[in-house]
Amino acid sequence: MLNLLRDPRDRAAKHLPGRDRRAVRISAPPAAHTAWQDRPPPNIAVIGGGIAGVTAAVALAERGMAVDLFEQEAYLGGRLAGWPTRLRDGSTATMSRGFHAFFRQYYNLRALLRRVDPSLGNLTPVPDYPLLHDTGHTDTFAGLPKTPPWNAAAFMMRSPTFRAADLTTIDRRAALELFDVKVPQVYSRLDHLDARTFLEQVRFPPSAHHLAFEVFSRSFFADPADLSAAELATMFHIYFLGSSEGLLFDVLQRPFPTAVWNPLHAHLQRLGVTVRTGTTVAAVAPGQTRSYDIVTDEPGAGRPHAADAVVLAANTQGLQRIVRSSPNLADQEWRDRIARLRSAPPFLVSRLWLDTPLQAHRPAFLGTGGLGPLDNISVLNRYEDESQKWAKRHDGAVVELHAYALTEQATAHQTQTQLTQQMRRVYPETANATVIDERHELRTDCPLFPSGGFQDRPTVTTPDPCLVLAGDLVRIDLPVALMERAATSGFQAANALLTQWNIRGHDLWSIPTQGRTALLRAMRALTAREARQ
Repeated sequence: MLNLLRDPRDRAAKHLPGRDRRAVRISAPPAAHTAWQDRPPPNIAVIGGGIAGVTAAVALAERGMAVDLFEQEAYLGGRLAGWPTRLRDGSTATMSRGFHAFFRQYYNLRALLRRVDPSLGNLTPVPDYPLLHDTGHTDTFAGLPKTPPWNAAAFMMRSPTFRAADLTTIDRRAALELFDVKVPQVYSRLDHLDARTFLEQVRFPPSAHHLAFEVFSRSFFADPADLSAAELATMFHIYFLGSSEGLLFDVLQRPFPTAVWNPLHAHLQRLGVTVRTGTTVAAVAPGQTRSYDIVTDEPGAGRPHAADAVVLAANTQGLQRIVRSSPNLADQEWRDRIARLRSAPPFLVSRLWLDTPLQAHRPAFLGTGGLGPLDNISVLNRYEDESQKWAKRHDGAVVELHAYALTEQATAHQTQTQLTQQMRRVYPETANATVIDERHELRTDCPLFPSGGFQDRPTVTTPDPCLVLAGDLVRIDLPVALMERAATSGFQAANALLTQWNIRGHDLWSIPTQGRTALLRAMRALTAREARQ
């Protein structure tokens, strides 16, 4: 049972993680100790060095556990990783899997970042992220109120995609499901529907449907037809109506390794964590001297690494591979659930180093709809120092083009060509720009949350109390998503293991777990009663 504590008057005492006075604190389970008292401590293997795995490793090591962190890549970061690449002009750049938005309601992710950046000085605010439709309609988030429901109301009132007459066509009963979300109960109401079917039931005007919701859905790596309506409603709650942190977000001013992973790597080492990058875990077997043996592909590794507990923080394919190779893990029902997990369709990130600057008013981030496979354009030299230096030297620009939820028929080369064509259409000043260099990342490793899948989704705990899961693929009964879900699951995984040794874990934070507007809650309750009569 989660222990939820609201503390709306603690802002002056700096107890709240942001500006939202209704933020919810989830207290760690009670325990007799605040850290490991004896020596030697239990040894815990954390498999996966992305946000979830690093969060779990930090949380465990801070309580005195001996931690081995295994990551198959040569660097930490998972889907937020970065790596060096040599450009044709002879310079070195940091490549990544693309732009990431650090929303201000990502309380637990920000708690991790504060371990190495207490003031969060590496983050800088994005003044706006407009949404552009192929009809020419543009929606903007700048200047909106921060507090729900006035933020959503102001957005609709000034949006060219909403007209007063359109509001009469909306199905009030269906729409209220978006305006009064309660987590996890919303999954019992909406998880049987896919997002596209649900949006059709709401009857939003077509342009608003496409721009405000399909673009939103695809930003989570899924076409609306493949995404649970409950997941869409939860996301709407997280980013629109559940939080008063505002609709805008921050970005990192420096490349991911410089701003996040190199400092966290050093922090882990100071805590005594053994970080084993470039090490693939092949299997987790019953242990000879401890509960588990971690079998790796390290050359000359010799005997497996012994562990008293394990955190599995790999992505979907990595988790499934390890479980297939580890027939004694947990029980068969759990193993079958892992095997049924699905990955989202492929996505492509194309980064172009151009010899031509963009016009000064172009935003750092532009969401798009109806422009073929193009879902957004990021201008890195608007905010990242490395890209700014390159653009200044060449009087050019560094641009990223993102395409999510690609179809099975789409090829990488075809999609790259279409993305570049659409960029030149949206930003005509790039029509004659020369691409000095380019990099393309085609990936298929994000989790998919289809309709009907919530009850089958694995949780942090497993049938084995010393085996836990972490990652954004894990079911978390809180309104969290993407990087925040990963960080939250990492803290929860650590807390679950610390409980085994009667050690108190880490408090977490969440936005309100239900709709925060009494009027909307009453309206939804009324329509529910009408539906039953």
